[in-house]
Amino acid sequence: MLEEKHLTTKDYLVIGSMLFGLFFGAGNLIFPLHLGQIAGGHWVTAALGFLVTAVVLPLLSVLAVSLMHAEGVYDIGRPLGKWFALTFMVLIHATIGPLFGTPRTATVSFTTGVAPLLPKSWQTGGLLVFSALFFLAAFLLSYKERKITSAVGKVLNPLFLLLLAVVFFVGFLHPLGSAGAQAATTGYHTSGASFFNGFLQGYNTMDALAGLAFGVTVVTAVRGLGLHRDTSVAKVTAKAGVIATSAIGVVYLLLIVLGATSVAKFAPSAEGGTAFNQIVTHYFGAAGHALLATLLTVTCLTTAVGLVAAFAQDFHKHFPVLSYVQWLGLMSFASFLTANFGLATIIEWSTPMLMFLYPFSMVLILLSVTNHLFHRDPVVYGFTVAFTTLPALGDMISSFPPVVSQSSFGLAVTNFYHSYLPFSTLGMGWVVPALVGLALGLVCHVWRVRAAASAEA
Repeated sequence: MLEEKHLTTKDYLVIGSMLFGLFFGAGNLIFPLHLGQIAGGHWVTAALGFLVTAVVLPLLSVLAVSLMHAEGVYDIGRPLGKWFALTFMVLIHATIGPLFGTPRTATVSFTTGVAPLLPKSWQTGGLLVFSALFFLAAFLLSYKERKITSAVGKVLNPLFLLLLAVVFFVGFLHPLGSAGAQAATTGYHTSGASFFNGFLQGYNTMDALAGLAFGVTVVTAVRGLGLHRDTSVAKVTAKAGVIATSAIGVVYLLLIVLGATSVAKFAPSAEGGTAFNQIVTHYFGAAGHALLATLLTVTCLTTAVGLVAAFAQDFHKHFPVLSYVQWLGLMSFASFLTANFGLATIIEWSTPMLMFLYPFSMVLILLSVTNHLFHRDPVVYGFTVAFTTLPALGDMISSFPPVVSQSSFGLAVTNFYHSYLPFSTLGMGWVVPALVGLALGLVCHVWRVRAAASAEA
């Protein structure tokens, strides 16, 4: 048995800082700010809902990885069989990877931070050049797997936090208005509606999905510090997850309040990037644009590094026909191509996929955290996931862009779905079926255990 290294407080902080940097990317900066603007005086209940899916759930995903001694998304879905696990892994990585999540890291930083500095005629070419340089940097920082800890935890993330702290200090020293006095937009006029809409807004961060995917990256980094036993790696991963998500929760609250106060001077924007640009420009003038561009590029790059690395690590493990570096290059290039469709298109088409995948992710995370209660019985997993499938499909269809959701097929599915499933109008139609499936699965598990005990007697 190899000798285990005793980690210092500094080691825990570095791993926690790395995990914070991997989690905190484009959406984590703009979506809570936007939520504050649209929730207005009801920002507290909206924030509570947002924190459930954007902080608690990602923490549970990290705990699930550690408790299952998992090294990636595949292991979380493995109790349902290798084909389900492989399909789930591919869908998660495709969503947070080259289709939506990773390209968004480049488009948000460009659209919000860089584009305002360029003439309109340069926008298309500017995005092309910026995204090429952005993903080249992500590729180079991820090239050596064990260097990710240093690149993100020791350098990029502290720089981001320093820049963000400057914005918070000035913003709260000279507030634009009172957060509690601002009018709420449609959907946030009551506390209950604010909570559920904040809950759904948390999907946009993609952190619960990313937490599962980053498992392999974190485990690799922890082992690189000199730990070898699964139990030791699990404990360090869990502690780092608590450190990272606690810090993220504090930043989210500050961003939501900052967004709510900004409504006193600016009308709610279509997305948080514009709001952040307005706030920073108000306080810092022309220099604010440069600060914003730097801030967004740094935070988005940290997340891009984690996403491309996690993709390459998982795909090399399960599809070894290509090396880690080859998968890394393919992921970076595919993300570069998708990024050039633009931020609006990426966000528009990512929502349906998130509405489909998040219910599965939530039930699998909760089952992984509590699996000791039913001995990881595949029957419990099977019933719960099976009952979640159709409602998740309904959520996906109803949230597609109008070309699908407003078609005769889309309207028929949405009307049927909203008529028969509780909470479906809130985007939570999967909850009751999932609980029914869980109950049936637990009943079958108890019956099987008792039958086995009787047979032995």
